[in-house]
Amino acid sequence: MASFNFFNPIKTEMELVEAELSRKLDSRIDLLNESSIHLIKAGGKRLRPAFALLAAHIYLDELAEVIPLAVALELIHMASLVHDDVIDNSQTRRGTETVKSGWGNRVSIYAGDFVFARALSLIAAYERSDVVDVLAEASMKICEGEIIQMLSCYNVNLGLKNYLRRIERKTALLISVSCQLGAMIAHAPEPEVRALRNYGYYLGMAFQVTDDILDIIADEQILGKPTGSDIKQGVITLPVLYALRHSFQREELAQLLASPEACRSETEKIIDIIVDTDGIDYSYYITRHFARKAQKQLAFLPELPVKKNLYNIADFILAREF
Repeated sequence: MASFNFFNPIKTEMELVEAELSRKLDSRIDLLNESSIHLIKAGGKRLRPAFALLAAHIYLDELAEVIPLAVALELIHMASLVHDDVIDNSQTRRGTETVKSGWGNRVSIYAGDFVFARALSLIAAYERSDVVDVLAEASMKICEGEIIQMLSCYNVNLGLKNYLRRIERKTALLISVSCQLGAMIAHAPEPEVRALRNYGYYLGMAFQVTDDILDIIADEQILGKPTGSDIKQGVITLPVLYALRHSFQREELAQLLASPEACRSETEKIIDIIVDTDGIDYSYYITRHFARKAQKQLAFLPELPVKKNLYNIADFILAREF
């Protein structure tokens, strides 16, 4: 994703972030080194550092001060993925072997903790309690979101409110915080920090709803992970919620989704029932709703070329296939 032209204004800085990720994860313990470096080489969209840098670029031409923040945000995201892979028993991510698969659960948990701790040391160097407060609050809510998701699995009686709360904490929060902190490090005026935080929030919501659509309809090769993985884990997403309300097979669907065994063995059948409803179209409608709300927040920001990049990212999220 970083190759798309809307990241062009921060291309050099993104390359610096990539180099710093490896440097900052250098440990004297070989096992931690190997597992951490493997994590970086697995790649990723690097969305969170990109948003921090783009937000800061509205106020700063020179972005050296923002690089440690950008690296820290990606490290926090990576740490959460390592732990997720242990919880979900995932063997691959983005088509590459997970740390859990290569080194086992114990090393994965320690590697995730090490990566997270390294992120904290980078943030601490700013000596800004407001930045630490924002990140600490977000980190706690992200953990709460994982617990909410865990308790919600295979529960077909949950509604839209539960789903929105889950995706807010799973994805939207860290993207929102990335935009917010980029602006804060660049000493943006408070109303504009708020607008960027809101932009990131709505964009993150749009991103996760699209993710949930792609889990059902995407090409596995393009997506980089097996389709239907949410269903296999009993995670009730927006297209599923719609089908549970509107499909003429909703009673059968509810029985299948409430059974961990059926979710694993009847994944294709469940996907067919969901796709036969208007659940995918409805979910894209919700994605557009959030993307447009994100774009409206940009009206509060100065008229600069980088603003167009932020606008275009919201459009891209609507059309992405991975």
